[in-house]
Parts: sequence; structure tokens; C-alpha cells
Amino acid sequence: MTLGSMNHLGVTVSDLAAATGLFYAPVLGFLGYQEVERLPEMSLWLAGDGSAINLWQAKPEHRGRAAERYAPGFHHFAFNADSRQRVDDCHELLQTKNITVLDAPAAYDYLPGYYAVFFSDPDGLKYELVHIPPEALAAAKAES
Repeated sequence: MTLGSMNHLGVTVSDLAAATGLFYAPVLGFLGYQEVERLPEMSLWLAGDGSAINLWQAKPEHRGRAAERYAPGFHHFAFNADSRQRVDDCHELLQTKNITVLDAPAAYDYLPGYYAVFFSDPDGLKYELVHIPPEALAAAKAES
């Protein structure tokens, strides 16, 4: 494994069954993850590269608490896309599934060729699917 690459991301959701059906199953399936374990309190999704996403049911006393992006904690998570077309395809899926799109696919000034869509899960957790051309990443590394 590459030092610093993602091993797993654990996310706690208000309603595991609803969040899985309405958001995580379609999105993670699109991204190549497969559900490999489901228990009443959690589910585990694996990608072909060995990275995983672990979904957890919130404790009853924390259910219904909205995510706050600018409070300490999770701000957003970005997945890589292998092309701009995949970003557009994801946007189409999000619209088809009535998933909240925060920002439609667009180019951003972060790096040359940076192209992303931003969306959120039922609890308001923000996600991104981004395509960055390999040459832009190589140039950014060379500059640092």
C-alpha cells in the first residue's frame, strides 16, 4: 500500500437503512464499491484497490443532529474520477436518484483542469467527485 493512501473512511449516519438505500448504495456502487458486510449497526463497502467505506448507525441520542461543515470535524470528502465524463455521469446519477447536488459539474481554479461535482448525503455530509488531469498533478508536485 502507498503511504498516505486511504485505507478506510468511517461515516456515522442518522438512519443507516435510509442513507444506504437513498444515497450510499447508488453513489458507492457508481464509484466501484461493493457492499461486503451488513449488520444492524454498520455496513462495509470495499473498492477494487482495497479502500473501504464503513457506514455506522448513529446512537439514538445523536440521531437527527445535522452535520455542520464549518464546526470541528468532517468538512467534505473527495473521490477521484478517471475522466470529466465520469464526473458528468455521476451528476446524472445524482439527479436521477434525487440526491442533493450542491454544485453541478464545473471547472475550478484549484489546479489546471480541476473538474468536479459536489453533493451531500441525507445528513448534509458533503462529498465531491473530481477529475484532475495527471499532468496537472505532476506539475503541482514539481512546483512544491
